Amino acid sequence: MYSKTANIFFVSVATLLALSLWFSASAVIPQLTEEWGLTGSMQAWITMSVQIGFVVGALGSAVLNIADKIAAPKLMAVSAFFGALVNACIPWMATGPETALVLRFLTGIAMAGVYPPAMKVIASWTIEDRGTFIGVVVGALTIGSGMPHLLNALAADSGGIPPWRIVLYGTSAQALLAAILCAAFIRSGPHLGKAAAFSWRHAAEGLTNKATRLANFGYFGHMWELYAMWAWAPIALLVSFEAAGLPLRSARLAAFGIFVAGGIGSALAGVYADRFGRTRITSVALGVSGACCILVGFAFTSPWLLTAVCLLWGFAVVADSAQFSAAVSELSDSRYVGTALQVQTSLGFLLTLVTLQLTPMLVERVGHEWAYLLLVPGPVFGIISMLRLRRLPDAAKMARGNR
Repeated sequence: MYSKTANIFFVSVATLLALSLWFSASAVIPQLTEEWGLTGSMQAWITMSVQIGFVVGALGSAVLNIADKIAAPKLMAVSAFFGALVNACIPWMATGPETALVLRFLTGIAMAGVYPPAMKVIASWTIEDRGTFIGVVVGALTIGSGMPHLLNALAADSGGIPPWRIVLYGTSAQALLAAILCAAFIRSGPHLGKAAAFSWRHAAEGLTNKATRLANFGYFGHMWELYAMWAWAPIALLVSFEAAGLPLRSARLAAFGIFVAGGIGSALAGVYADRFGRTRITSVALGVSGACCILVGFAFTSPWLLTAVCLLWGFAVVADSAQFSAAVSELSDSRYVGTALQVQTSLGFLLTLVTLQLTPMLVERVGHEWAYLLLVPGPVFGIISMLRLRRLPDAAKMARGNR
């Protein structure tokens, strides 16, 4: 159970199960809107509260150096258990959005103790194949994030309205299993330096050092697009299928397909990034996802064409994600990899609040057909940043010299 292969396997499975909490409430927004009368702004806050919790948890972990002081498997286990508990409290005790938002915020804090430490565990077992296996874990995270949509589809009755409490209880059960796996089967590997005391200089290195700053800028461009797409493309599918008189269960399965495609894209991109270079693969992925931001509006009135574009978008939009993390882990001081990843993800998730809030506002004003043009600047900025990184001498530290 302490081999590299076994640890990577269990980290991937645990990440998939635990990260099902992320969109557990977002996936049932139509049901919550019907029961609680949510406004468009409140719908956005259902997802944004998790992002804020994640940012608070990640920054707190970085400042307190938790990610480099507490064994990553233990931190993952405790966090997954806590996330399962607070998520289950939503169907158990929440009678309106106010309580749910507090519990979603706490869920986000819990996720900050699962996702970055999982990447740190993978980094501790890998060197030359780091991009491949961080890609596998981010692929597992992606599929896990889509699990609520699958549960939604499976729980739907003949009337097409799934009971939302079952979805949240189901994701909590998955996170509880993840906590058990983390505690019992996951250990850190030999390839990370010994943790040092927290240093503001090292925490800020992701923005003060030119190479890591450009890697983070690429990540920020990616994050400008990613979570708005994950949160609102499934809603667009539901609206499109309903307008065409097609079964809503098909729309929910298509939404889950977005995440499955993303999981495959992340794993494949990891393999090719280790071979052909991080900057090259991330730039291609950003280009494809940026094109989908433009194309998706033209496909909105045709549910099956919309599904095809969304599947391609889902494949590309997350394919590059793991490679930004792999790049930062390679460009940073090995003693502070946990802190570097926490800072990267916390700033990236903070940025998602902008597009998560603006996208539904644009949907209300201009419709799904035009709203997603808002996301195009993210991939453009990301491509420019990665091509600039490619020209730096420090870029040779990535992927055994494969820039």
